[in-house]
Amino acid sequence: MRTASSRSLARWAPWLLLGLGPVLLVPLVALARGGGGENYTAPSSDRDSGGGGGAIPIELIFWVIRLTFRYPHIMLPLIGISVFAWRYYQRNVHPTGATQRAFQQREAEARTTVSTQDVQGWTHALRLKDPQFQLQPLLDKTRQLFVELQEAWFKRDMSPVRPFLSDATYQRFEVQLQLMKDQGVRDALTDIDVMDVQLIGLEQSEWFDTVHLRVRARMRDTDVPATASVAEAIAAAKRVPVEAFTEVWSFVRKPGVQTRIGADLFQGKCPHCGAPFAGGAANRCEYCGAIVNSGNYDWTLSEITQGIEHVRHWAQVDNLREARETDPALNLEMLEDRTSLLFWKWVDAQSHGTTKRLHKVASAEAISRLDEENTRLRERRQRKVFLECAVGGVITRGFELNPGGFDKAHVEVRWSARMGVGPANERPPALPTIPQRWVFTLLRKHGARTNTDNGMSTNRCPQCNAPLTDSAAVTCDFCGTALGTGERDWVLASADPLEAWDAREQRRFDTTQQAARRRNVVRPPVAAAAAAAASSAPPPGDDVVADPQERQRLLYMMAAIAASDGSVEPTERKLLELCARRWSVPWDNVQMALNSGPQLFTRLVPRGTPEAEVFLRHIVDMALVDGRIDRKERKMLEYAATHLDLTDKLPELLNGR
Repeated sequence: MRTASSRSLARWAPWLLLGLGPVLLVPLVALARGGGGENYTAPSSDRDSGGGGGAIPIELIFWVIRLTFRYPHIMLPLIGISVFAWRYYQRNVHPTGATQRAFQQREAEARTTVSTQDVQGWTHALRLKDPQFQLQPLLDKTRQLFVELQEAWFKRDMSPVRPFLSDATYQRFEVQLQLMKDQGVRDALTDIDVMDVQLIGLEQSEWFDTVHLRVRARMRDTDVPATASVAEAIAAAKRVPVEAFTEVWSFVRKPGVQTRIGADLFQGKCPHCGAPFAGGAANRCEYCGAIVNSGNYDWTLSEITQGIEHVRHWAQVDNLREARETDPALNLEMLEDRTSLLFWKWVDAQSHGTTKRLHKVASAEAISRLDEENTRLRERRQRKVFLECAVGGVITRGFELNPGGFDKAHVEVRWSARMGVGPANERPPALPTIPQRWVFTLLRKHGARTNTDNGMSTNRCPQCNAPLTDSAAVTCDFCGTALGTGERDWVLASADPLEAWDAREQRRFDTTQQAARRRNVVRPPVAAAAAAAASSAPPPGDDVVADPQERQRLLYMMAAIAASDGSVEPTERKLLELCARRWSVPWDNVQMALNSGPQLFTRLVPRGTPEAEVFLRHIVDMALVDGRIDRKERKMLEYAATHLDLTDKLPELLNGR
């Protein structure tokens, strides 16, 4: 016997479903891009928020099915009308992801547009050293490489294009393919069309010329199960719309290298001696011994950046000039490529729970820390999750010199991923794409020299130049040289979130200053002027106000901290909503961060620490963007300070405001 409420629902449900139908028919969208098309998150993008939205009530689904069987003559037409209404809404009214991507494409165009005079000037500068250089052949080869790289990515075998890629770029693709395999998916793409390739920048140094080429392309691209055949993958890609995008491909080449017309890798020849080159994992010519992807003989692809992330800037690197006094060949191109290589091996070590592939390029202490963390996760039957991992930029911050010991290089890696901790051997939880800023600290013995013979082929033994294997041995598999010690090449010493590194560097600086004062050291005028300039320079976190990724990262961290105790009060949620509105951060992603809690990050900011103080300082900088603190902003800052156990520090950071 039906109750009155049941009869009422049955009577009205068919008409109510006219409005509810679109909700039930929301499509699941999988976004990806093959090869160079990274998943690096763009400012204010909510493309990954679908995984954390509210679920459809089971009772509602039950009633839809029941009423469809009972009233098919009413329900079926209503469902059809609902589908039409939803499609019309998506195409004409709702600001969908397609619209957002169109805005991003427009911004990418603006960031990568240069004048004809600039292009002519860069071309002339290259021809001064290489009279045979012509721009159009380079653009044509890039167009060809783009298509071949996409095909290699689709086939999940990057070996055909390996000779054209730096070691770090190749490592990136290999790790990304493995991460997708672990996720149980593969990338499906078709209808690849390169619309335009254009020179948009040139950087020249004593060690490398770097050309930046804008690639405007379009393709059909989606994710399919890893078990899908080639035909099934192409059929799936055919069903999705064409998507246009802009990327910046950066190629490096040693200054003074001459263009060899008709004798390069594209013709299957060694770019050094012109002999036939058949490829191979070693990337070494069997006739002359040249390492073909070193950048010493021809252009090598060293970096792929999304157009929306491309910036033209010159970074200030602390102590670079002093570091070059003992290593004149030290250059940022090779160092940052080496850091990118270490980053991808670091991701691989955590995602697979084994540090084997790091043994030859990381210090024993760094490996020990990762092993301990992996062991703790295994004991709890958990694992690290890195989905859609991509790098946005690699920037050298500075050097620490230690005569008689080991020098340090601090290199910032800006990256993003759907990252967190999930159950082992199970589907990972829904996670938003989070922008990350980490500083990788590399070690090398003071006095060691950069081996420019290897160039951008940075995954090699410093003794015999053989490519490093993925074995667990800490010595070269070919010559037996001990690796991972930093005696001859840069190795990974630590990887820390920006706040942790910033706090540690501030403590080191304060300790050095105190020691100098105790010794009553009187610095010469030049040193004093340098110190004054350093003290007036903006701290590392001062760019958070203008950086959309930083705003997202800080807000997601606040959400994860708020949820770390298992519950989020309504007042806390309202304050987070306020921040999301004012900082232009998608609220759906913040909700996913709240649902994910502390597992969202590898570790939360420890409460009451200098690291937490750096984090709070960044939030204060955000609130002071308009030069004042209103009542709601003060309440938000007090909430953050309470969670960080820094209520006594807040007045000092506000400076009486």
